[in-house]
Amino acid sequence: MALKINLKPGERIIVGGAVITNGKNATSFLIENNVPILRQKDILTESQANTPCRRIYLVVQLMYIDGANLTWHHNTYWSLAKGVVKAAPSTLPLIDRMSDLILDNHYYQALKVAKKLIEYEEEAVRHARRATGNL
Repeated sequence: MALKINLKPGERIIVGGAVITNGKNATSFLIENNVPILRQKDILTESQANTPCRRIYLVVQLMYIDGANLTWHHNTYWSLAKGVVKAAPSTLPLIDRMSDLILDNHYYQALKVAKKLIEYEEEAVRHARRATGNL
């Protein structure tokens, strides 16, 4: 079954590792085979990966779209995950779920858990700022 993609003017998408930027007009197209696809709203750039959990998201994203360097991405993930759990043990349930998905090669689903990890991190930072009076 084909996947229909609708793109807004100027919207970016990654299809099978290729970054595609739409032109001035809205467009739609069909993807008829199974390839990694990330819409602009799900793409995190290296410069945006400025927190530990965002770096985890980035490396899982790379696992999903860059299978040629999977061993390197896996090694980076395990190192980052270990550091996050050491710094914030309360992240362990999310890290465990993401790790299980990664071990099963379900990278897109792992990205969804990584988004939850980023949300958790952002809430923890907000909570810490409120507790110290640094709003």
